[in-house]
Amino acid sequence: MNTKTDMLHSYSHPRAALTVDCVVFATTAAPRVLLIQRDRAPFEGRWALPGGFVDQGEGLSHAARRELAEETGLLLDEVHQVGAFGELRRDPRGPTVSIAFYGVLEGELATPRAADDARAAAWFPLDELPPLAFDHAEILRRAQRRYRDDRRTPCAH
Repeated sequence: MNTKTDMLHSYSHPRAALTVDCVVFATTAAPRVLLIQRDRAPFEGRWALPGGFVDQGEGLSHAARRELAEETGLLLDEVHQVGAFGELRRDPRGPTVSIAFYGVLEGELATPRAADDARAAAWFPLDELPPLAFDHAEILRRAQRRYRDDRRTPCAH
């Protein structure tokens, strides 16, 4: 490989898009999750998890934290991978695989600021969620299970 372009490859077969979704839990008296209201199609006006497309050459956890910051103004130092979601019809734009992460904001409830492609951003009690876009209800369920399991498992030092 002599040039940077030698490292780029083109494929004759179609490829799925790669996205990340970020589930952010707040450890308040009533557990809450951060949602954004989408400002673009698909699902314009519906509530969703913060997330978006992974940039070329970007790591997955970095992409999740970047999308969270871009859409809500909130920063997380650490996120934990929940899993991959790739049902064929999860995104009406075409085949899309999302890698979901969860993070926790402890202490005082931070105020999110909607930006980028988010119309609004708000904390919702886990037992009072609006209908969610894409397959985000399933992602949230799996993230809750993973978070509960992680809290029960003692750290090995």
